[in-house]
Amino acid sequence: MSPAVTERTLRELGRTEGGTDALGLLVRDQHTRRLILLRALLDAADDAPAAVRAAGAGAGAGPPAGPRDHWALLEEADRADRAAVRTVLLHPLAGPWAQRCLRGLTTAAPTPELAADLGHFGALAAAAAIRARLPFTTRLTAPAGPLVLPTLGALRTTAGPSSVLHLAMTASTVTVRQCHQSPVALEPHDDGLRSDDPRWLPAHTLPPLRDGAPPVRLDDLDPYRVAAPGPQGHGLSAAAGPDPAERAAWARLWARTGSALAAGGAQRSAEAAALLRCLVPLCPPPGSAPSGEGPAQCSGTRREAFGAVLSSRPATPAHLASTLVHELQHTKLAALAALAPLHHEDATPRHFAPWRSDLRPFDGLLQGAYSHLALADYWQRLALGAEQLSRRDLAWAEHARCREQVGAVLPVLAGSGALTREGRVLVNEMIAVYHRLSDSPPPAGHRARAEAYVRTARMIWRQRNGT
Repeated sequence: MSPAVTERTLRELGRTEGGTDALGLLVRDQHTRRLILLRALLDAADDAPAAVRAAGAGAGAGPPAGPRDHWALLEEADRADRAAVRTVLLHPLAGPWAQRCLRGLTTAAPTPELAADLGHFGALAAAAAIRARLPFTTRLTAPAGPLVLPTLGALRTTAGPSSVLHLAMTASTVTVRQCHQSPVALEPHDDGLRSDDPRWLPAHTLPPLRDGAPPVRLDDLDPYRVAAPGPQGHGLSAAAGPDPAERAAWARLWARTGSALAAGGAQRSAEAAALLRCLVPLCPPPGSAPSGEGPAQCSGTRREAFGAVLSSRPATPAHLASTLVHELQHTKLAALAALAPLHHEDATPRHFAPWRSDLRPFDGLLQGAYSHLALADYWQRLALGAEQLSRRDLAWAEHARCREQVGAVLPVLAGSGALTREGRVLVNEMIAVYHRLSDSPPPAGHRARAEAYVRTARMIWRQRNGT
């Protein structure tokens, strides 16, 4: 057993739960890994050739601001207000940026994106210093798109081959000036920077899901919120850009999501409060109504963006709550696996999973079963507490389908000889929860339809994969 992970923690997480200590352990470990990643990035930048270190510094008069200069500003801001700086460094979307930067610095040949990636280091350091209310001045390279100050907002810029942004922070004002453009004055607030200038795009924050929980950023600005241009993850649509009407629609949906989440059990509210820091809106997937509403929806997580959930806008608060339940299980299990390996299976796709039509590796099977088990529990609790017949019927249908899907793959997980000791404890707890759900079975019709659904999924999977 890993010394960092007790058996009690494993059993709590195996039940798709997790008390304050268990969830706190995952958060602390992930935050430590983020800070180590940033230090590795700085070391890699120091070891890189001079031309690479100067990438992203921009042209113009004065010495270029490189990674070491940005780090010095971060350190000064950290001495002024450590909590404010951690707000920026531990923002979930700083993880994908740092990993991409590190890959660019450690490959044999610098990637074409490295200059822009290193330039973003300056924006991140500036955002941290602004949050720390540290007076400073710096020069940033104007990116091809808006200049994003993580967690604060973004400035529309005019691209040019030698375009430089001059940024200054005083006691009460932030001023950003691009060459040959009038300056933009910004006023710092806890939830970001504000300005009447139309060039400024403010950050958007959603209120806490419950009393005592932190607010959640609706991040439709960060350039690293989805993977690099190209195909996204399985079934994911592109990132949505800032749009006042879409932000308002998310806010209306979010206002009713906290109660829908709590209706699925106190644990679901607790894990969202402990883990969720950022919601990245995605464009409506194919099959959605023009408004983005409808049965079609997609969502996902990124292991390097701990605390972020990516999602198109669901039709109802219950479905947004279920999306959070689903995706936060992936967050929990990935963080746990980083602390204590759960199996030694290889990554070869070979397994049937009723929620996917392709072959799945063992780890994907474990991740999917874990998240669907939590969904089965969530929908069952909603069904048992629902007063309206239509809502109860929907919840039972969702519960029956999720539980049947889990039941189809648990024998494969339980029968694996490659589970570690920690993995065995986890899977055994999952099996116990699966059987406990039978104490309150769904109406017979829902169960029969769920069984037929899984049989059909298996048949389609065999036809597609030739097995």
